[in-house]
Amino acid sequence: MARSAILNVMVQAAMKAGRSLARDFGEVQNLQVSLKGPGDYVSQADRKAEEIIHAELSRARPDYSFLMEESGAIEGSDSQHRWLVDPLDGTTNFLHGIPMFAVSIALERQGQIVAGVIFNPAMDELYTAERGGGAFLNDRRLRVSGRIKLVDSVIGTGVPHLGRGHHGDYLVQLRNVMGEVSGIRRMGAAALDLAAVAAGRFDGFWEDGLSPWDTGAGIIMVREAGGFVTDFDGSQNVVESKSIIAGNEAIQRALLKTLKKPI
Repeated sequence: MARSAILNVMVQAAMKAGRSLARDFGEVQNLQVSLKGPGDYVSQADRKAEEIIHAELSRARPDYSFLMEESGAIEGSDSQHRWLVDPLDGTTNFLHGIPMFAVSIALERQGQIVAGVIFNPAMDELYTAERGGGAFLNDRRLRVSGRIKLVDSVIGTGVPHLGRGHHGDYLVQLRNVMGEVSGIRRMGAAALDLAAVAAGRFDGFWEDGLSPWDTGAGIIMVREAGGFVTDFDGSQNVVESKSIIAGNEAIQRALLKTLKKPI
């Protein structure tokens, strides 16, 4: 596949950060399993990956703004362009030696996501997408699943945990969905969940309590693979929304309806 200059910059930044994470990932299991040891180590790995991405992207486009998980917002002189960066999506997986984590980079232009890269270095899977150019996994074109009924579908989700999300609301959502589908899966990294929808591995996905850096690259990945993405209210302006529902047209619509069922 032919990539634009800007997508090549994003890929290079993601892969460089990913290689750094992969080296650190190899050391995680050797650390003493305590809050202080691995927790601090993973935080250092996270920050180091973010610094790599920031340096690479700034070198190529010094005027663009940033919104990053660790460093927050950095305003550039070009207010029309903004990078959305999650240097380590799936931190808990990383901490526990589970090879389901990713670097996620999206480019937003005038409020619209125009390019995205998701890279899982542990599995050597590189997802890329550009608006109007399709979505790809290691240069193979992606299409969302063709299943049209929830009963045949495997659906991804994000599960709230200690200190995060409204557990009672989620249990209602889970109850409503689990009675309608073939299976429910939890990856532990929203970027990879959305990439799985784009690749047709998941038929759909929903989660609440997300941030723009969690979903930016995944949104364009799903849409360029022929899928649909809205928030829980059905709005397609999901970058700034905390909730997301994704899938092909039929499954996304059915999920949205199912999640709106009353208690």
